[in-house]
Amino acid sequence: MAPKRGGKVVSAPAKKKPEKAVNPLFEKRPKQFGIGGALPPKRDMSRFVKWPKVVQIQRKRRILKQRLKVPPALNQFTKTLDKNLATSLFKMLLKYRPEDRAAKKERLLMKANAEAEGRDPGVSKKPIVVKYGLNHVTYLIEQNKAQLVVIAHDVDPIELVVWLPALCRKMEIPYCIVKGKARLGTIVHKKTASVLCLTTVKNEDKLEFSKILEAIKANFNDKYDEYRKKWGGGIMGSKSQAKTKANEKLLAKEAAQRMT
Repeated sequence: MAPKRGGKVVSAPAKKKPEKAVNPLFEKRPKQFGIGGALPPKRDMSRFVKWPKVVQIQRKRRILKQRLKVPPALNQFTKTLDKNLATSLFKMLLKYRPEDRAAKKERLLMKANAEAEGRDPGVSKKPIVVKYGLNHVTYLIEQNKAQLVVIAHDVDPIELVVWLPALCRKMEIPYCIVKGKARLGTIVHKKTASVLCLTTVKNEDKLEFSKILEAIKANFNDKYDEYRKKWGGGIMGSKSQAKTKANEKLLAKEAAQRMT
């Protein structure tokens, strides 16, 4: 008899996988993330957060300043004093902080008590302190009494101080732009200060002060003409830059084909 068609073919016995040695000390306990189970791992959800309107405006303004072309008069406020020089400058300014309300009250009380007792209050010389206030500093610059002018980079509206570098250069007074109106404010016991000024320093600080002035002149006064012609902004996003590069490559390829 002929063999039957479609008969079952006996397959070779499958090889058994070698079992992994399980350590009885460490029991495997997989987490269950269902309802009433383990808490899911923390994820970065900042992309999905609805930020406050103030934060949204700040971020949009920052991006807009990068995209738009910025004229040289405003762009110069992005060139601030470097960290090391700024540290030494603020150390100098802190030595000449004006007195706060408590110190002034104490001084006036001592003076009143001395006058009441019939003693001479002892009129001392005018103290050497940092001058602040836009009108006051402008007057000192015009009178050529200022020796150093410190301007904040984030004054809002910027039009308040945008003309100060030009005035300082005209009067040949060293000026510098530093980061943070709040940082300037701490020196004069205020929340913020747009501009500070030093008219003179003590004899023991004159050598250090002259070194700071030289460095500031080299970074700002001498580079004024360079900054006066340099526009800022015009920085597009990553997608836009990639698209522009792709278009440039395509145009270059077409130009190469025409040449051949």
